[in-house]
Amino acid sequence: MARFTLPRDLYHGKGSLETLKTLKGKKAIICVGGGSMKRFGFLDRAENYLKEAGMEVKIFEGIESDPSVDTVMRGADEMLKFEPDWIVAIGGGSPIDAAKAMWIKYEYPECTFEDMCKVFGIPELRHKAKFVAVSSTSGTATEVTAFSIITDYNKGIKYPIADFEITPDIAIVDPDLAETMPKKLVAHTGMDALTHAIEAYVSTANCDYTDPLAIHAIEMIQKDLVDSYNGDMAARDRMHNAQCLAGMAFSNALLGIVHSMAHKTGAIFQDYGAHIIHGAANAMYLPKVIAFNAKNETAKKRYGVIADYMHLGGNSDDEKVALLIKFCRDMNDKLNIPHCIKNYGADSYPTEQGFVPENVFLERLPEIAKNAIADACTGSNPRQPSQEEMEKLLKCCYYDTEVDF
Repeated sequence: MARFTLPRDLYHGKGSLETLKTLKGKKAIICVGGGSMKRFGFLDRAENYLKEAGMEVKIFEGIESDPSVDTVMRGADEMLKFEPDWIVAIGGGSPIDAAKAMWIKYEYPECTFEDMCKVFGIPELRHKAKFVAVSSTSGTATEVTAFSIITDYNKGIKYPIADFEITPDIAIVDPDLAETMPKKLVAHTGMDALTHAIEAYVSTANCDYTDPLAIHAIEMIQKDLVDSYNGDMAARDRMHNAQCLAGMAFSNALLGIVHSMAHKTGAIFQDYGAHIIHGAANAMYLPKVIAFNAKNETAKKRYGVIADYMHLGGNSDDEKVALLIKFCRDMNDKLNIPHCIKNYGADSYPTEQGFVPENVFLERLPEIAKNAIADACTGSNPRQPSQEEMEKLLKCCYYDTEVDF
């Protein structure tokens, strides 16, 4: 038996943020990240809508990119003091992910972070509060997913929390918010969304309910991402829908080792002055993983189907896989994303010598590979890598060399 779970209600289209005024409750806490939602007036609007609904409102702000365990615990403490019956997370993936984890701790104060990371092991929520997610970026789709990514900075590792319990009750997909994204964020979140859709389609947990969502998301991203990056706001609006469809697909079909590797390399080199941004990591690793997974016949055929829907050409599945890989690499060039860790600059742009030294990468490689294999996303990858294969694959992602194993 399989399960397909989405938010009970999804409000979309320009002005859909106004849905907040229809909520019924006594208290709401708004969880928000940096200054962009405040700067563009969306935080004030959200607060006013909730007050119009008759609620007392508290704001928990300053949630960082790649939210930490410490931030989660602080936010949960605020919730325990305030006792909201609505948690409203507004912004990109980081504040929504952090608020999901806070929600667990608020409902179960004795729950540890280690408890949260037990895959599909979270007890029933909604005894104290319901959850609204309002997305401002077009990539993570955390507003419709059963996932949250939290970083343990002591270990330099990003951990996925995975459970249908943390699927939001209400998702608000208002393209007005996405129109404020800076160009680099458009690129990274867009390639994150493409990775979600492709990994969902070839995942071992794919099904008839997830496949149409994944395929249509891929078609939309192919058509609109570059135009969105270049400032076409109609394309930007459509990308906000496309990433949400990709999120619906992967939340139910799960992901694969592109994400496993992105999770385990994102913060591991922070002592060298930067993170490998999640969407950029996915963009760099996706072509390598397609080549690795295509050694599995079922995955190869499904990549071929993707290529057919994209009208990439090719007379055989091998040709179609090669064309799909070329498409992904061409997208990275158009979006100014490097092809490998070696050329990944601290500012995320391509450079001759990236911020991760070769000797440091090689020294940490066995541990990164071990942690990537143990990541929650690895189990649904169509080809299960050994420690040796994962290390070889990560080397290909560092040097941008061919995957021939």
